[in-house]
Amino acid sequence: MKVLIIEDEQPAARQLTKLLQKHDATITIIEVIDSVEASVKWLQTFPMPDAVFMDIQIADGLSFDIFNHFDITCPVVFTTAFDQYAIKAFKVNAVDYLLKPIDEDELQAVIAKIKNKKSDIIDHAPPQYSVDFFKNLLGNIANPSYKERFLVKIGQNFSSFETADIAYFFSEDGITQFYIFQTKKYLIDHALDELENQLHPKHFFRINRKLIINAQAIQKISPHFNGRLKLEITPPYSEDIFVARERVNDFKTWLGG
Repeated sequence: MKVLIIEDEQPAARQLTKLLQKHDATITIIEVIDSVEASVKWLQTFPMPDAVFMDIQIADGLSFDIFNHFDITCPVVFTTAFDQYAIKAFKVNAVDYLLKPIDEDELQAVIAKIKNKKSDIIDHAPPQYSVDFFKNLLGNIANPSYKERFLVKIGQNFSSFETADIAYFFSEDGITQFYIFQTKKYLIDHALDELENQLHPKHFFRINRKLIINAQAIQKISPHFNGRLKLEITPPYSEDIFVARERVNDFKTWLGG
């Protein structure tokens, strides 16, 4: 498999090259390019590679600009140091990406996906990345939209609640509810998985399978057995609250950000 790397940081390019060849000895890095201008010239001159790995922020702009000048018809994987908020835009648009520093298992999964795509292309049309597609993606990264309020039915009437006034969302017996800071509880017709993508990740974090909390609701954080963290929040929850062990590092990063 022939791979083109578009990356303006040489240490990052060397590391990516090393990891790619470690996971698949048949991969050949045919070129490492550091700018939009040079990438366009290369693509206009040489045959299309089997895959392109490109950083988003490169020497002379954003790699998205390459698509203004040339149609890339092979699989594209973005490598990015964008934060967790921007990454949601990639997920929503079903774009392959690797978050720096690159995780080896995630890279291996992407390589396998590229090989599957290559097999599909033999019998189907190659992937197309339009200029409008990437403009939309960039817009989602720069200006992600999150819910600012929720409409809730109370009896025969409806009330609207500002998202900032909600302390936490929780699920019990398949029913999702939320507490506002005024200690009142309401039912809401959204699953936690759905809410997780609708809430601004700067303010809300899913600490475990049952709870998404507002940073302002946290009163105390204590170390607990087996690497977990125990939280005290307001309004008080009906049982002890723990940050799942696999979420502890992300939780600390979230609070420190």
